[in-house]
Amino acid sequence: MLKGIKEIQQLSGRVDPWMFCVALLASLAAAIIAAGLYARFYERRGTGSQVHRSFPLLAISITTLFIAVQMSLPLSLGLLGALSIIRFRTPIKEPEEVGFIMLVIAASIICATFNFQFLVILYAVAAITLFAVRGRSVLRQDRGDGIIIISVKKEHADKAVSAIEACVRDNTRDAALESSTSSDDLVSLQFAFSGLTCDIEALRSHVGQASESSDINVYFNRPAPLR
Repeated sequence: MLKGIKEIQQLSGRVDPWMFCVALLASLAAAIIAAGLYARFYERRGTGSQVHRSFPLLAISITTLFIAVQMSLPLSLGLLGALSIIRFRTPIKEPEEVGFIMLVIAASIICATFNFQFLVILYAVAAITLFAVRGRSVLRQDRGDGIIIISVKKEHADKAVSAIEACVRDNTRDAALESSTSSDDLVSLQFAFSGLTCDIEALRSHVGQASESSDINVYFNRPAPLR
């Protein structure tokens, strides 16, 4: 027993506490940057799991584990055995979440091995890739304030859809029709928007003028005033 305690103390002495703190801070900063990139390019507050909220704790935990793993092979096997009891049962709702989780894991391992120059290269390449793939559409269409769902009776849909689209665009800074669904005798139109230029009641009134038999629901992605 005493021999085991002495071995653990010797192993813990191999890691400089200051370097350990530097590694944790670097991984935390990298996780915050990854969360910002996710929120900017891929976040879907209405339907997604907001996985980026877990990035900071995930990063510092992985960094600590990998620093501990480097100290001893028996200790690493024990850690892996302890972690094998964990089961993640929440499904990943967006495919890009896998990529961002792997980005956080890779950055944490880099910090745990103190190869910070690789961290800079990794995030530079990741940022360039995101801007190349998604940057143009994100910069052109920033519709992150919320969604507007308008339901219209089927018999009025053909005439009302174009008028409703024009009405929504006239009363928001930017809006786009994302989906149209039909069920029973209703057609539902979902718009993503940014920046209401009128209050909610005025928007309801304008949509009502565009289509007499319409029902409107407005959902904000974050706490916001009615205008």
